[in-house]
Amino acid sequence: MATSKCSSYEKYEIRKRNPNPKSSVLLVIDMQNYFSSTAKPILDNTLATVQLCRRASIPVFFTRHCHKSPADYGMLGEWWNGDLVYDGTADAELLPEIRGMVAGADEVIEKNTYSAFGNTRLQERLVGMGVEEVIVCGVMTNLCCETTARDAFVRGFRVFFSTDATATSDLELHEATLKNLAYGFAYLFDCKRLEAGLFGA
Repeated sequence: MATSKCSSYEKYEIRKRNPNPKSSVLLVIDMQNYFSSTAKPILDNTLATVQLCRRASIPVFFTRHCHKSPADYGMLGEWWNGDLVYDGTADAELLPEIRGMVAGADEVIEKNTYSAFGNTRLQERLVGMGVEEVIVCGVMTNLCCETTARDAFVRGFRVFFSTDATATSDLELHEATLKNLAYGFAYLFDCKRLEAGLFGA
């Protein structure tokens, strides 16, 4: 699987805003062994994003996409001809570098569809924490990251979407997502912009 090059947020940015550390959460999407060829080129930027959010006392959740039985395949089984991420396999595990960033088991959200909100009770957890803003990074830009971002928006959360800590199979798909999200769903940022927004760097 080819990996997209990182795009600057400035290319598609329409609206500007900085996340509020007091009401934000970071969602690190599916940085797993199954997606390693796509995830590893953005690993440093993803780790930097996590570190910046930790430094700003922003809670962090890591999603892990996995399937436990045919009952939870849904349309993904048909669409991907059974090439899924199966729970209990090495492919389903978080990348070692990401696993080392997990502070506790409660930070890992298991999901079985594109959106981190689907069948996970994530919304209830975030509402209970007083979260109003969702910051998204991880893989794949145009599938689980984009679907999570759109879903968060329609559920009433303000969305911030990384341009240099997300990646997918090719640059055209990556940039199509950035353009679409900037138009109607999310504020774009990269690591430098996030640092400046959180700390005035």
